[in-house]
Parts: sequence; C-alpha cells; structure tokens
Amino acid sequence: MSRTPKETKEAKPDEPASGAPAAAAPEKDAKKDRGSKAKDAKEPKDAKETKEGKGKGRGGPGAKAAKVVSTNPNFRYIVRVANTDLDGTRSTGLALTSVHGIGLRLAETTCRLAGVDPHALLGDLPEATVDGLETTLQSLPSKVPVWMVNHPTEPVLGDSPHYLGADLDSRRRDDVNVMKMIRSYRGVRHERGQKVRGQRTRSNGRTGMAAGVLKKAAKEAAAAASKEGAAPSAPAAPAAAPAAPEKKA
Repeated sequence: MSRTPKETKEAKPDEPASGAPAAAAPEKDAKKDRGSKAKDAKEPKDAKETKEGKGKGRGGPGAKAAKVVSTNPNFRYIVRVANTDLDGTRSTGLALTSVHGIGLRLAETTCRLAGVDPHALLGDLPEATVDGLETTLQSLPSKVPVWMVNHPTEPVLGDSPHYLGADLDSRRRDDVNVMKMIRSYRGVRHERGQKVRGQRTRSNGRTGMAAGVLKKAAKEAAAAASKEGAAPSAPAAPAAAPAAPEKKA
C-alpha cells in the first residue's frame, strides 16, 4: 500500500505569523478592561463622589471658617473697650474675653447686665451700647457675687475689687512682693523660682544647674583620686642592712 504524504499545517488567517508574543498583548488589554469594570461595579457612586470631593467641601479640622461680612455701613472692625482693641467681627460675648481679666462667664454676665445680645457682632453695636458695656465692666464688683471677682479680699481698702488690663498685672506684682517681704512660704517659693501650690519638683520644674555630671570633670576627678590613693599604698623600700664589723688582723 502506498502511503500518502502528511498534509502540512497551514497558518490560520486570524493568527499573526509571529505567533505567541503578538497574541499576548490583546489578552493583557482585555484583562485590564475586565479589572477596571469589576472595580467600577464594586465601588458605589457615593464612594466615588466622596473621593472626588475630598477636601473641597467642609474639609477637616484645618479648614478655615468663612469671615462674617456685615451689611451695616457703620460697621467697625476695631472696637476700643477698657483700653483694649477688640475684634469687631467676633460676637460680643467672645470679643470681651480679649480684655485681660475677663473670662467667658464674666463676658456673658456683662452682656446680660448691659442688655446686649452676646451673639451679636461687636462691630454692629452703636457707640452708646459699647459705652454701656464698658460702664458695666467698671461696676462689676457691685453687681456680681464676691466669688466672681478676681480680687475678693483687699487687705488695705477692705472691699472686693475686680482689676482689668494693666491694673491686674501691677496688682498681682504687688501681691507677690508683699509675700516676699513678710517671708511667707509662698513668698520664699516665688523668690527661689520654685512651684508655689504644692506641685512635685522631683522630675518637673527643676531649676539651677543640670542634674547630670560632665564626663571630662568626672574623669579628671577619678584620675586625681587614683593618684592620691596610689602613693600611700606603695610598699616602702627595705632599709639598708647594717655593715658587718671588720675583723682585726
């Protein structure tokens, strides 16, 4: 029987002649497309919007608050109260806290006593209302309890004043000087620069020289001590033996 020769394999028209490398490229592109489609299907629309709008909206804690713009033509950006320049763009209750000696509680109390809304902008208040606020601040000791003033006991005058601004600093300085003069415990602690109210000073509030030891000084001291200790401990030289008596001839 005669055998027919084997038929040669013809290259398909769809496949390129180069073989595998050319076919690998479209497969990779198809995988990328599938992966991107899968990610888009998994991520909801809300998540995409949050990613795109991140940092554009309200933002985090570092976002700056928008400045309040008043439509009042007589608006004042700087208001002078109790010898202090206050920010007119802040609310009255918060702006008064910039006065040295006035806290948030006293500021709100002052607004109520003067009949002013503590949430109103200070720059919108007329001049007469600001004068009323300053008058109320000066007369606070007679309108509030004794425990609310910053100097409840005055040994010389016998009353309970409330100091503001530079008067508060000078009065505090005088009080410290009096404690130093009578040599009280608090005065001595002030004089030495130590803590006054019973805080610990073992680890905090240390004053004076550093607690450590300088290496150079420590080495020199150790070398000097070793030299001084080596001299007496060295063994003494033996005494010379007495000469033998000469024999007479």
